[in-house]
Amino acid sequence: MSNKAIVLATDHAGFELKESVKKFLLESNYEVKDFGAFTYESTDDYPDFINPAAKFISENDNIMGIIFGGSGQGEAMAANRFKGVRAAVFYDGPDEIIDLSRLHNNANILSLGSRFITSERAIELIKQWLSVEFEGGRHQERIAKLDS
Repeated sequence: MSNKAIVLATDHAGFELKESVKKFLLESNYEVKDFGAFTYESTDDYPDFINPAAKFISENDNIMGIIFGGSGQGEAMAANRFKGVRAAVFYDGPDEIIDLSRLHNNANILSLGSRFITSERAIELIKQWLSVEFEGGRHQERIAKLDS
């Protein structure tokens, strides 16, 4: 996958938002690797989609991901179990959280709570998140401790 590649995954609660974001990313010339869900099924379980996506990101350097759920909390918890994954949750709090997740934590997954954010707002925040570079420095040492 290229450095302009994004991994997506969701459960039923985030399905519509994922589809909107996927359309935006494809129109913006991103390569998208979609781990599902591929159809809306009210009984699906987020680990079935989030775990393979997070595993893929953990095994591939410089790959970013966006995952979706009702709150994004469980999805981030699942993703963060994989070494090298740093999933940050956002459901329309201060925009500074988006920047800090990249600047200080080098988040490689953004977990969005679809029950709390519109697709227009999500796309605006994704653009912001993808534009922020990791600051490194003292923050790199902290991140290294996560995986040690």
